[in-house]
Amino acid sequence: MLMNQLISLFVNSIALVSTLSFSVLSSFLLIECFAAFLPISRKIATTHQQHRIAVLVPAHNEEVCLGLTLADLVPQLKPHDRVVVIADNCTDATAEIACKAGATVIERHNLAQVGKGYALDYGLRHLAADPPDVVVLIDADCRVQPGTIAQLTQAAITTGRPAQATYLMEKPAVPSPKDAVSAFAFTVKNLVRPLGLSRLKLPCLLTGTGMAFPWAVIRSVDLANGHLVEDMKLSLDLTIAGYAPIYCPEALVIGNLPQQERAARSQRTRWEHGHLQAIKMYVPLLLKAGIEKQRPEAFALALELSIPPLSLFVMGWLGLTIAALVWGTTSDLWTAAELMAIAGSCLFLAILLAWAKFGRADLPLRQLLSVPFYILWKIPLYFRFLVKPQRDWVRTERDSEGASKQGIVELVDE
Repeated sequence: MLMNQLISLFVNSIALVSTLSFSVLSSFLLIECFAAFLPISRKIATTHQQHRIAVLVPAHNEEVCLGLTLADLVPQLKPHDRVVVIADNCTDATAEIACKAGATVIERHNLAQVGKGYALDYGLRHLAADPPDVVVLIDADCRVQPGTIAQLTQAAITTGRPAQATYLMEKPAVPSPKDAVSAFAFTVKNLVRPLGLSRLKLPCLLTGTGMAFPWAVIRSVDLANGHLVEDMKLSLDLTIAGYAPIYCPEALVIGNLPQQERAARSQRTRWEHGHLQAIKMYVPLLLKAGIEKQRPEAFALALELSIPPLSLFVMGWLGLTIAALVWGTTSDLWTAAELMAIAGSCLFLAILLAWAKFGRADLPLRQLLSVPFYILWKIPLYFRFLVKPQRDWVRTERDSEGASKQGIVELVDE
């Protein structure tokens, strides 16, 4: 009898902790999405001092799209600024294209250390001989909208912290329902949530491209790594070091969703396996930094990081809800089920709010029915994480036809 009571108490405690944690994360997501509706509360003061800018562009076999990226970048720079392309283990014409566009090219050949983090570290060591005031990191396959470099530089210099631009994905010319859902999920992650955090005067995560750093800040951490999500790792390392990133919604960088199924799956696997690994590794470190160094921003980013990708979040809610209902039926203890009802309400209201203001262009109402199929498409990805998680950094294959897109949908409500 006593053993049964102990087992029941243990299971009930596990259920309450799990469902309470899920409710906290769902509530935080709802607060972020609601805050994105609020008016701008922070304006970056404009200074007239000239700052020397260096733009680093890591490029591994980017001959297809690098020319367009540099065509966006070069006109935004002043005579004392520079663009440095890191031709990283390239076997194509990347270096030649960069030279013709007027960029400085440094070539790196090291097949034992593969990943964007190693390439960026190589570029920073090149800049160290004549360091700039601000370093801007731009991927070689994205379009940089006019004024973005100036906005990012101003934000980084004024605050003394890393600044992250809005980074969105453009759908293919003839998008599938999966493309529409993927673009919307990307918008929630890279626009709605950072915007809400900014309105709440909280830091954000870095998202991979369109990032600016004061020189002393970027040199305070080590970038030489092959982590699957090196941008997320960088933002967490900087937060622990005392330089939590801020969101700069006025700056805008656009990428393209992969059109090939294999490329899309590879990209998603790297991003989401990397995110899950970062949760496991960095949430304890952030909580420790928040307690020991009394940094509220570390607690905020621990919560932000703990929110899993939306598809996994919905699957987790469904699984925990079923378990809570079964437990409630067998034990007549319904607290866990009630917490999951609250969590579900917060989760779906957050998604609805994000869709209503920011997602209708990417995901028309008629395509909302495709969301369950998108989640089903990603189940093998998460199952693979449990069985054989990805460890090595793998570059996403490029679509040659996707690099020439010109249409941009402006989603930032200034």
